[in-house]
Amino acid sequence: MQAKALFLGVIFAGAAMIANTAAAQDDSVPCGGGFGEFVQGLKAEAVAMGHGPEVASQFLSGVRQDPSVLRADRRQGIFQDPFITFSRKLISQSRLDKGRQMSQRYDAIFERIEREYGISRGVLLAFWAFETDYGAFQGDFNTLNALVTLAHDCRRPEIFRPQIFAALKLHENGDFDPARTTGAWAGEIGMVQMLPKDILENGVDGDGDGHVYLKTSAPDALMSGGKMLSHLGWRHGEPWLQEVTLPAEFDWYQTGLHVEKTVADWEQMGVRARQGQLDDGRLMASILLPQGRGGPAFIAYPNFRVYFEWNQSFTYVLTAAYFGTRLMGAPVYDAGNPAPGLAGEQMKELQRKLAARGYDVGEVDGILGAGTRNAVRDVQRELGLPADAWPTRELLARL
Repeated sequence: MQAKALFLGVIFAGAAMIANTAAAQDDSVPCGGGFGEFVQGLKAEAVAMGHGPEVASQFLSGVRQDPSVLRADRRQGIFQDPFITFSRKLISQSRLDKGRQMSQRYDAIFERIEREYGISRGVLLAFWAFETDYGAFQGDFNTLNALVTLAHDCRRPEIFRPQIFAALKLHENGDFDPARTTGAWAGEIGMVQMLPKDILENGVDGDGDGHVYLKTSAPDALMSGGKMLSHLGWRHGEPWLQEVTLPAEFDWYQTGLHVEKTVADWEQMGVRARQGQLDDGRLMASILLPQGRGGPAFIAYPNFRVYFEWNQSFTYVLTAAYFGTRLMGAPVYDAGNPAPGLAGEQMKELQRKLAARGYDVGEVDGILGAGTRNAVRDVQRELGLPADAWPTRELLARL
C-alpha cells in the first residue's frame, strides 16, 4: 500500500506540466453549467468535427462527473522535499536492479529508440520507473470521466477539452475504451503517462500488433515515449546531465538555469566532471546546485531542458535526469554537506520578506520555485553572501 501511495503521488505530480501550461482560463472554451448539458455540447462539437452522431453519442453515453478528480486537482503541488531527500526516496537499489532487468528484457526496443530518436535507454527507464514503477501502478481513474470532469471545471478547460476529442479519435482507432481505459487523475494513460492528444501525435505501435496500447505493451509505451521526447526537442545522441566538481572560489552567481555558457567556458572556470570527461566543449550548458554550494553539483546540457516539457517540478526533473545517468553507470552523487534549508512557514516568511524588498517570488506558497530561487540568488549577492540560490536560516536572519 505504501508503494502504491508513493507512485500515485508521483503520477499526480506528473500533471504539473498540465497545471502550469495555462495561467488563466480561456473564456472562449465552454465550461461549467449543468453537467448533462455540458456533455450534450461535447457531442454536438464532436459531430461538427466530423465524428458520426452515433459514435459520439455512444462514446459519451456513460460519462460521469468524478469528484475525486477535482479533489486530486485541488491538492496537487510541486514537490517540497529538497533534492537529496526526494531523490533518496525515489532511487532505491531495487528500482535500479529492476531498471537493469527491463533494459535487458527490452534491449531490442531500446536499441531501436536510440537508433531512431537518439535517446539513451536510461532516460526512458527513469521515466518508466518514476511514473508507474515500470507499469505496476498506472492509476485507476476512469480516463474519460477524468477528462470530461476537468473540461467541465472552469480552471483549465482549454487544456482538457481537446483531450476528449483526441480520446474519441483513439476510440475510433480501437485504442481507447471509454468504460475501461483508466490512468492518472489528469487523464494521462499508460506506463509512461501520456495524454490522449500526445498518444495520437506520438503513439507508436512498437510490438507490431496494429494498435498502440500504452497500458499493456511496454514496446508501445517506450517507443511512444521516445517519439514524444524527440517531438519535444530532444537532440539526437547528446547528453542531458552529468555530475561535476567546482573550485572553492567559483562565482556562485553564475549557477542556475538562467546562465548558459559553452562547456569549454565552464572548463576554463574550473568545472570538472566527477567521473570521466565533460562532453563536447561547444555545447551550451548550465551549472545546477540544487541545495547550494555545499551540496551536489551538476552540469545540465541542452537536453535537460526538454524534461520541463514533461514535468514542471525542478526537483522531479533533476531526480529523473540523474536517475537516468545512474542507470547508465554513473556513481552515486556526492551529497556533500549542504546548509540546512527552509521549509513550510520559514519558506513563506522568506518569500514575504523577499516580496517586501521588491522581488517577484510569485505566490507565497512555501515552495522553492524558480522565482524564489532567482530572488534568493539576487538578494544573497546584494547582502554579500555566496549567491548560490539556496535559502538558509542565515539568510532569513539577515533579512
